[in-house]
Amino acid sequence: MSKTRELHVSLAALVVAMSLAGMPATLSAQQNPPAAVSISDADISGVVTSAKGPEAGVWVIAETRDLPTKLVKIVVTDDQGRYVLPELPKANYDIWVRGYGLVDSPKVKAAPGKALDLNAVVAPNDAAAAELRKYL
Repeated sequence: MSKTRELHVSLAALVVAMSLAGMPATLSAQQNPPAAVSISDADISGVVTSAKGPEAGVWVIAETRDLPTKLVKIVVTDDQGRYVLPELPKANYDIWVRGYGLVDSPKVKAAPGKALDLNAVVAPNDAAAAELRKYL
């Protein structure tokens, strides 16, 4: 083998070894569950999941009629399905999930200061998913 070829092979081996050294020792096909979000007494937070796993980019809607005027607050989940409904006045709220490819989830009762994980409902067919689009 020529000196130039030996040098190229040695350099290639060195690059591969350095690349492998930077990789974690074990790889896992499972995703870690999303970390919980800390909240204050005026917040509601949690994680939205469906049969497909964490739901990113879906709306979490909080609505109450316990105040002098109706209050609706809407937030969007992050890429791990986490959400925070911040700065809610003390009241009882209906909380539900809405988004593309989903049908509205059942409303769940909640109050500020509580963690609330929600289950998104995947639309059973394209027609059901399209029906929701008139609200989005």
